[in-house]
Amino acid sequence: MFDKATLDMIVIGFGETLYMTLFSTVLAYVIGLPLGILLTTTDKNGIKPMKITNAILNIIINIARSVPFLILLIAVMPITEVLTGTTIGSNATIVPLVIAAAPFIARLVESSIKEIDNGVIEAAQSMGGSPLHIIFKVMLPESKPSLVVGSAIAVTTILSYSAMAGIVGGGGLGAIAINYGYYRYEDEIMLVTVVFLVIIVQVLQEVGMRLAKIGDKRK
Repeated sequence: MFDKATLDMIVIGFGETLYMTLFSTVLAYVIGLPLGILLTTTDKNGIKPMKITNAILNIIINIARSVPFLILLIAVMPITEVLTGTTIGSNATIVPLVIAAAPFIARLVESSIKEIDNGVIEAAQSMGGSPLHIIFKVMLPESKPSLVVGSAIAVTTILSYSAMAGIVGGGGLGAIAINYGYYRYEDEIMLVTVVFLVIIVQVLQEVGMRLAKIGDKRK
C-alpha cells in the first residue's frame, strides 16, 4: 500500500506525536497542578481564602482558555523561537501546547479537588492540620481518582491540539495528514494518520480510566 519512505515517515510522525503529547502533558501539569490547588485553596470556601489572589488567577486562566489554539500557536511564535530556536517541528510545538493546556489542567484540578466531601477537610482542620498538610495528605490523595481521569482528558485534548499544530509545521501525524493527505489529495495517508490518532486516544483514555479505578478507595 505504501512504499518504505512513506511508512518510515508515518512511524516517525507517530513517535513525534507521542513525544509532543506526553512531554507537553507533563510540563503542563507542572504548571497547571499548582494553579488548580491555588485556585481551590484561595477560594472563599477554601482553606486559605484570598479574594484578590483568587480573582486575579481566575481572570488570567479564563483569558488564556478563551484564546483559540491556532491563534495562540501563532501569537506565541516569538516566545517559541526564543525558547527552542525554531518555530516548526515537534520541539517548537511543545511551547504553545503547554501554554494552552496549563489553564485547562488548572480547571480540571480545581474541579477534582472541589468534589471532596467538605467534612473530610473540616476534620483535618479541626485536628490542627496546616494548609500544606491538608493539601498533600488530604486533598490530593482524596481526589486522586478524579485527578487521574482528568489527566486522561487532558492528554487527549493536548493530542488534538498537537494535530492542529500540523497546519503551521508542527510535526507529528497532524503535519503528515495535512501536508500529504490534504494538500496532495492522498486519502490513504489521511486515513492512516486518523486511525493512528484514534488508536492513541483510545489507549491513553483506557489507561487513564483503569488507573483511576485502581486508585479509587471507594471501590
